[in-house]
Amino acid sequence: MSHDSGKNDSLIKIALNLTTACLISSVILSGVYFITAPYAAANDTKRKEKAMQAVIEDVPNKEFALKLSPNDWGIIPIENKPGWYKATMKADGKVIAYIVPAASKGYSSVVSMIIAVSPEGKLLNFKVVSQAETPGLGDKFYEPKFYQQFPGKKPEDLVVVKEPTDKNIQAMTGATITTRAIAKGIREAAEEVIVYMKETQNK
Repeated sequence: MSHDSGKNDSLIKIALNLTTACLISSVILSGVYFITAPYAAANDTKRKEKAMQAVIEDVPNKEFALKLSPNDWGIIPIENKPGWYKATMKADGKVIAYIVPAASKGYSSVVSMIIAVSPEGKLLNFKVVSQAETPGLGDKFYEPKFYQQFPGKKPEDLVVVKEPTDKNIQAMTGATITTRAIAKGIREAAEEVIVYMKETQNK
C-alpha cells in the first residue's frame, strides 16, 4: 500500500514538474514573440519595399529601363486591390508602372513573384520572392540569358518555346516546367493589370 502511494506521489511530482516546465516555456516563448514580432514585421516591410524598388530600378534589359533616380518617384497602394501598388512620379503624379504580385505552381513549389507592368501593358521586370524549385535547374531564373527575355514583352508574348526566339520565352535547360510556371504567373498577373487599367480609364 505504502509502495503504491510512493509511486503515485512520484508520478504526480513528475506531472507537476512537466506542467510547470511547459508553462514556463510558454511564457518565455510568448515574451520572445511579443518582443521580436514588431522587428520581424518591420523587416518584412523593408524587404517588400526593397523588392518593389528593385523591380523598377533593376530592369535587366536596359532598353526598357526607366532610368530613374530613387528620389524621383514613389510607390502608392491601390485602393481595393490588396498587394497592388502604382509607381508614380513625385513631380506630377504620372503613373510609370503597376507593381503587383504573381504566382504559379512550378515543378516542386509555388513560385511567388512581384512584377512591374508599364502603362502600355508591357512587362518591365519581375522578381521571384519565394520558391523551392530544384537547385541548379529550376532556380536558374536570374541567369541573364533567361531573365533578360522578359522586359518589353506583352502578356500574349509570354509563351514558352524550346528554340531561341526574340518574340517568346526560351525555356531554361532542364527546367521547362519552372519556366512555364514563371511565364504563366507573370502573364496572368499582367493581364489583370491591363483589365484594371481599362476599367479605370473608362470611369
